[in-house]
Amino acid sequence: MPLVKHDYPVLEYDTASKAVFQPGNGKKCFPAKAVFAFLGDEVENYAHTYDGIQIDEFESATRRYPIYECLYNQEKICLCPAPVGSAAAVQVLEYLIAGGVTKIISVGSCGVLEDIPENRFLIPVSALRDEGTSYHYLPPSREVEISKAGINAIESALSQKNIPYWEVKTWTTDGFYRETVEMVQYRKEEGCQVVEMECSALAACAKFRKVTWAMLLFSADTLADPHKYQEREWGKTSISIALELALDAVLSVVEE
Repeated sequence: MPLVKHDYPVLEYDTASKAVFQPGNGKKCFPAKAVFAFLGDEVENYAHTYDGIQIDEFESATRRYPIYECLYNQEKICLCPAPVGSAAAVQVLEYLIAGGVTKIISVGSCGVLEDIPENRFLIPVSALRDEGTSYHYLPPSREVEISKAGINAIESALSQKNIPYWEVKTWTTDGFYRETVEMVQYRKEEGCQVVEMECSALAACAKFRKVTWAMLLFSADTLADPHKYQEREWGKTSISIALELALDAVLSVVEE
């Protein structure tokens, strides 16, 4: 199918797999399984604590993102910190995929739109595409579904540790400061239970590149009452266990 033109540029889609500028140089050889984590300094701290080896880095215009190889339960895992925002996160994901990664678990925090306590674990099964990046990877649609194989792996990791979890629909948005009262209510009416900034774009990229990707979230701030927003503690007490769960999950990802 050729380039589909539209009055609105974000809805114009080209199915061509090869672009003028490709990610990576095709010479990297990363472990096939990766954890791509939105956890601040936790990735670097973990790598330094457990003798991770820095095997590469993704260099952006503003900072460098180290890429580590870690041995976890006797298996080599690629471990990389993720930048906030769909466009930036997908750039790094593309680089990992170009380096040979085929099974990825992401992990990070989210805001909640319902009365969900802080530090609860949540697994997105679909994501509403209220960001721009995913439209460069998949034809226009309202939602994108998350890999079932990835979801199963995360559920297995949580179940093995007897940690309760909820499957959710997430609202992925570019507009952190445009989550208005009416928009929050509209998204809740659509069935969205949580909100974050990367899920739909990462899912779309993974589908386009034919790799397995899924995401583990933990609840942080709350918009359940949009007239009384609460930061709470940003889910900080979940960070360490969240990374461990993501590592457990990626070990058990199977081909779709």
